[in-house]
Amino acid sequence: MNTPAHLIFGLTAFGKAGRPAVTGAALAGALLPDLSLYLMAGWHLQVLGTAPEVVFGRLYFSDAWQSIFRIDNSIILWGIALVIGLMWRAPVMVALCGAALLHLGLDFLLHHDDGRAHFWPISNWIFQSPVSYWDSNHYGNIVGPIEIILSLGCCVVLWRRFQGAAMRVLIVLLGLMEFAPVIVFTLMFAGG
Repeated sequence: MNTPAHLIFGLTAFGKAGRPAVTGAALAGALLPDLSLYLMAGWHLQVLGTAPEVVFGRLYFSDAWQSIFRIDNSIILWGIALVIGLMWRAPVMVALCGAALLHLGLDFLLHHDDGRAHFWPISNWIFQSPVSYWDSNHYGNIVGPIEIILSLGCCVVLWRRFQGAAMRVLIVLLGLMEFAPVIVFTLMFAGG
């Protein structure tokens, strides 16, 4: 799934009005499984000038990058942390780990040939879902619009839940980030 959708779903599932620490933890948990990718890809693309084809065609699948993804995308590690948070009755930790696990569960189901080893350190096995959130050869042309519709529906729920101006601005920005590709592609191909 697109990262804005992960943020929207994590915030919807674990964000609490009037509990900024819990809400912040939900956003952080929804982001953390993708953060290493953004940092490494950003460094290569923006600082080193590495071609996108190299970053996403070779480096993404390299042992070095995958070894990092195994850690921050481990359902096992996040699950252990969630159990600890539940035992300690720590709502911030529960929101953080719950949102991360929601992210990983959705990624597990929606990545065809670009998945990650979600069961590390027990296994390096990578599930190849028959469904992809982006690849039209694996129903991405169906899943992508469903993702957008569900995300925008969650934005409506969030708008009602959070009354503060800052949160409402964030909700609008996340909704726009999720919907922006549709607008861009419509404008790009509307003239043809």
